Amino acid sequence: MLYRKHVEDAALQGLRLIGYDRPGYGESSPLRGRRVVDAARDVLAIADDLGLDRFAVWGHSGGGHHALACAAVLPERVVAASCLAADAPFSVVTAEGGDWFQGWSDWHAQFYRAMMHDPTILDTVSAPEIATREQFRARVSSLLSEVDRDALTDELVDYAIATEREGQREGLAGGRDDALAELAPWGFDLSAIRIPLQLWHGAQDRFVPFAQGEWLVAHLPHAEAHLEADEGHLSLFERRIPEVHAWLARHF
Repeated sequence: MLYRKHVEDAALQGLRLIGYDRPGYGESSPLRGRRVVDAARDVLAIADDLGLDRFAVWGHSGGGHHALACAAVLPERVVAASCLAADAPFSVVTAEGGDWFQGWSDWHAQFYRAMMHDPTILDTVSAPEIATREQFRARVSSLLSEVDRDALTDELVDYAIATEREGQREGLAGGRDDALAELAPWGFDLSAIRIPLQLWHGAQDRFVPFAQGEWLVAHLPHAEAHLEADEGHLSLFERRIPEVHAWLARHF
């Protein structure tokens, strides 16, 4: 499900914005054991079906590392990629002796640790009831920096509720498998990325720690880095995508 503002901006810039449901979301069947790199195979299949020889990719938050996968393994087709507010690869950070959990909210840290301990923990859990605007804002309030609170317009809340409803229509398999894929080896080497790449992260991000974005920038030194002191997690999604679109469009 695409955000109206993004679709309209893409059209203004001569781009066609295309999205898809990763396995386990919406009407897409779950794929237990999928890796982050598997997203590139799905994107390639979609591009082939649509007759797209060349295309750009961008991803925000959980979509960010999937955009990196496309950049790494589809260099003949992907002209440029932008990754916003994404986390760093758990397996690589820990292999280097780093603490991947540093900076995460208590809820996120507990969730990821629980998934590591028992990957079936969500298998018998029902999707939560869809929230009203007020309930949604209350649910994410502890993760909202001031800039993200300002960015969370009624339209963005409605979009978030709608995507949650659609994504969880068959249960929580998508979120479960996304988390497991994040914690497992991603299936590609970041150093393989040679195409034009942007990295964005906001210092006011309480959803994905800023340190994760800093790690990616340090390990992808050729990327155009946007480590924004006055941005958060939602504000990048709400306000900065026109800049992303403009940058991607220049690479066709």
